Amino acid sequence: MKFKTILSVALMSLATLPTMGQDLLARQAPIDRKMKVVDSIMLRQLIIEEMSDNNPAAELYADWNNRYAHLESALPDSFRIDLRSFCMPTSSRVLTSNFGARWGRQHKGLDIKVYTGDTIRAAFSGKIRIVRYEPRGYGNYVVIRHHNGLETIYGHMSKHLVREDQDVRAGDPIGLGGSTGRSTGSHLHFETRLCGVALNPALMFDFRNQDVTGDTYLFRRSTYSRESAQANRLRGVSGSAAANETASASSSKRSVASVQNTRLHKVKKGETLFAIARKRGTTVDELRRLNRLGKNPRLLPGQILKYN
Repeated sequence: MKFKTILSVALMSLATLPTMGQDLLARQAPIDRKMKVVDSIMLRQLIIEEMSDNNPAAELYADWNNRYAHLESALPDSFRIDLRSFCMPTSSRVLTSNFGARWGRQHKGLDIKVYTGDTIRAAFSGKIRIVRYEPRGYGNYVVIRHHNGLETIYGHMSKHLVREDQDVRAGDPIGLGGSTGRSTGSHLHFETRLCGVALNPALMFDFRNQDVTGDTYLFRRSTYSRESAQANRLRGVSGSAAANETASASSSKRSVASVQNTRLHKVKKGETLFAIARKRGTTVDELRRLNRLGKNPRLLPGQILKYN
């Protein structure tokens, strides 16, 4: 009798196992469905974010080249630059020179004190356009085109850590601090450019506080010069900012005005310099001079050429 009781209990336990398993699966199924929905939403959001990130730069730049550090093209009347997902190019908080007039010429970036060997990082995600050495200028420098429409330039580095056409994320090391090229001491020369035109980095970056000035910066041609001078007062080098304010605003205004008057031609398939010169009422020699072209340049469809 005792054996029969044990056998009955065992059989009942085995009979309930499939039911318990089904109950567990039934409880798990809604969770799985919810997770799939969450994954789909996240995937769609990532795709949307990637598409929106890629749009601004595509709208501004007609071509991609590894030749010119900055070839100015027509600026839009206004353009909103997304400053989120940034990384400060260096952890240094010491500025040594403002954007603006300096020593009788236009200084088109900020100088930040760094030491030889300090890590220099990409300010935003993007693609490396130029990696080069310029002995009488930037020294070892890197140009990055970012998804938000900006291009940033990092000059006087002791060493490159990237290659041209390489994709980088914000914060990736791109070089080491140094004093190469036209430099009087170890520092980082940092430029921010829109359509090849130098904009005051102090409008977007606050090195003293290691932060950007906001989630976005709205560039407006009508107010840029005044805002640039104000940024130098707020975030520039103490003492020199006031002296440079008027000259900086005037020089910036001239730079923007000159770009407004620039005329551009987009090269079509099969076009020659002679055909372009005749169409635009200029000469082949003038096209070569304005665009720094060689004697027999190879023109690519989509290439942008100045013709005045």
